[in-house]
Amino acid sequence: MASLLRDFLMTRSENPVDLLNAATRLFGGSITTSPLAGLGSGDHELRGVAAHDFAVGFFASPLDVRVAAAPGRRSYFVNLGVSGEIAASRGALRATLDKATAGVVNPGDTQELRPLGSRTRFLGLRIDAALVDQEFAALTGHPPVSTVRFDFALDLARPKGRAVRLLVRSLIEQLDSGDPLFHRAELQRSQLRCIVTALLLAQPHTHTGELWDSPRPGHPRFLRAALAFIESNLTERISLGGIADAAQCSPRTISSAFRERFGLPPLAYVRNLRLARIREDILTSTDPVGVIAYRWGITHLGRFAGEYRDRFGELPSATAARR
Repeated sequence: MASLLRDFLMTRSENPVDLLNAATRLFGGSITTSPLAGLGSGDHELRGVAAHDFAVGFFASPLDVRVAAAPGRRSYFVNLGVSGEIAASRGALRATLDKATAGVVNPGDTQELRPLGSRTRFLGLRIDAALVDQEFAALTGHPPVSTVRFDFALDLARPKGRAVRLLVRSLIEQLDSGDPLFHRAELQRSQLRCIVTALLLAQPHTHTGELWDSPRPGHPRFLRAALAFIESNLTERISLGGIADAAQCSPRTISSAFRERFGLPPLAYVRNLRLARIREDILTSTDPVGVIAYRWGITHLGRFAGEYRDRFGELPSATAARR
C-alpha cells in the first residue's frame, strides 16, 4: 500500500503548504484548499497522476483541510481510505472514511477532511463532470437534464461498492506497472469510463430512477404530455404557458411537478435539455458551433455561451476543440 503511485511523487515535505499547492496542481486548479485548524507539523506526501478528464493522488498527511470547488469548474471527487480513518464532511453530511467507506463529492460541493492519526493514507480521485454526463447518456440514451448528485458515503464492503474499489485499484495498478501501454490516454479513459459506470450503478444519486426498471413510479399522464411537447418542440421557442397547455393543467401545477420530479422549473429543464443536445452535436459532428446552436433554437450566441459554460464548466469552443 505504501508503494501506490510510487513513481509519481509530487511533494514530500514537512511544510503543509507544499502539500496544499501540490494538490491544487494535481487537480488542475479545480479546487481551492485551506487548513482547518492551523498548519501544524508533520510529514506530508502526495504522489499523483493527472490527465485531461481525471486525476488520482495518494495522500499521506495529518493535515485537516477544507477543499472547495474553484469557480466555473465541475468535478466529482471520490476519496478512498488506504489505511487509518478520516472524519469527512460534505455540507451537513458526515462519514468516517476508511477501507470500507468512501466519500463522493459533487460539483460545487465543499468537503472537509480530518485524518484521525498520523498514519492515515487515502486515495483521492477527480473525475470531470462531463464524463459522468457522457456515461449517464450511454446508460440511459439521453444526457441528464440536471447535475447528477451522488449520496455522500459509498459502502465499499457491499458488492456494488466493492466493484468501484476494485476498478480504482486496477487503474492504480496499471499506472504503477511501468508499462508505457497503460499510460496511453485511450486506455486510461477506458478504465475511467468503467469506474464512472460502476459509480452510477452502485451509488444512489438524484437520477438513479432513470437507470433501473422500477425504483420509482412512472410520470403521471399530464407530465408525460409536457415532456413529449418539449421533445417535439425543442428547436422552437417554448414558454411555460405552452407547456401547461400541452399538459392540460395550470402553469403552477406543471411547475410544481417539474420541481418535484426533476429539481428544476420547466424552463430550466428546457434550457438544460437543449444545452445537452447541443453538446452532443458539437462532439459528434464537424458543424460550426454557431450553426449547431441556431439549429436548436438559440438566437443569442453570447448568452448561450455563458449558459453553456455555467452548465458544463467550459465554453462551447473548448468542447469543439476536443473533436
